[in-house]
Amino acid sequence: MSSFKTLDDIDVKGKRVLLRVDLNVPMENGRVADATRIERVLPTIREIADKGGKVVLLAHFGRPKGAPNEEDSLRPVAGALEELLGRSVAFAADCIGAPAAETVAAMKNGDVALLENTRFHKGEEKNDAGFADELAKNGDIYVNDAFSAAHRAHASTEGLAHKLPSFAGRAMQAELEALEKALGKPQRPVLAVVGGAKISTKLDLLGNLVAKVDYLVIGGGMANTFLAAQGKAVGKSLCEKDLLDTARDIIAKAKSAGCEIVLPEDVTVAQKFEAHAPAHFVTVDHVGADDMILDVGPKTVAHVESLLAKTKTLVWNGPFGAFELPPFDEGTSAVAQTAARLTREGKLLSVAGGGDTVSALNQAGAAAEFTYVSTAGGAFLEWLEGKELPGVAALAK
Repeated sequence: MSSFKTLDDIDVKGKRVLLRVDLNVPMENGRVADATRIERVLPTIREIADKGGKVVLLAHFGRPKGAPNEEDSLRPVAGALEELLGRSVAFAADCIGAPAAETVAAMKNGDVALLENTRFHKGEEKNDAGFADELAKNGDIYVNDAFSAAHRAHASTEGLAHKLPSFAGRAMQAELEALEKALGKPQRPVLAVVGGAKISTKLDLLGNLVAKVDYLVIGGGMANTFLAAQGKAVGKSLCEKDLLDTARDIIAKAKSAGCEIVLPEDVTVAQKFEAHAPAHFVTVDHVGADDMILDVGPKTVAHVESLLAKTKTLVWNGPFGAFELPPFDEGTSAVAQTAARLTREGKLLSVAGGGDTVSALNQAGAAAEFTYVSTAGGAFLEWLEGKELPGVAALAK
């Protein structure tokens, strides 16, 4: 990972700081339904403001396709931000041109302003140099605190970094440092949990991880494809039958890389995919023709927990089962709570990410005790796949 400059490398006093943040939060009836992403960037906003910088926030919201619309306006988010920040936030009706220039010109040291959705302009997603120049007119310094948008080479995430002196904000810094400890230079043994419905969406991820980790624990629907590839019956479970050869390939690659693939030994099966459906445990050799595998069983949980006990670094992406429906959340919850306890005891460095993973860890009451939980989704996944993230590469010294 490239070394990058942080807020420690700059004096922001009196400077207009263009701060790229992720405010793409879920809304319900015009109000922010989950403020996690806003909370993540508050420390950077406060630090720059407290040091006398003028904080000019840039963010995207929704998918407005390069034209303004009320539904994708950041105006309601400005109110929620103001409330959480505990200080006033000015709002500009555009991110370039007169509305932005006038709002920024009126700012005093320590003030905070939010500019309207960058995606209201086609130049944003095209990473248009002219649009990046227009954005740059309102800043002296560029700080990127939106790791979750770092896999996109857009004007406000990548282009701007080439127009102004560029730095990583505190949330970006924390994310990059956590990821470096997890897979860049990890303490071994390293165990990765990869779950989710389909192998097809995680081929690059599995390919990269078998070369980097000591144990690769496969859960979720994708485990069924691996079981089927070994000749096991999976009943009516989710299974990608066209990828059995691919699963066998991954097993062979893991073997030659010295990575142990860990598949379920027993599973929770039901004949209906619904909450509280009658369910029971069977070994993977006894899945019935009408059974659906919806979670791992207690023997599998115990095996994974025994591996965690001797692991130093855990990377987690994807649940073990259909965690949204009880009782199929039990496997994920049990392993998550064990990982949380080992982290609390100082025996494990635990890094997790991806939307379903974050939800599952929150549901298990374990997220707060993990070393680091990434809210980044796509960027976290691409980083796990070993891909260069344009928004991070642009910050390199």
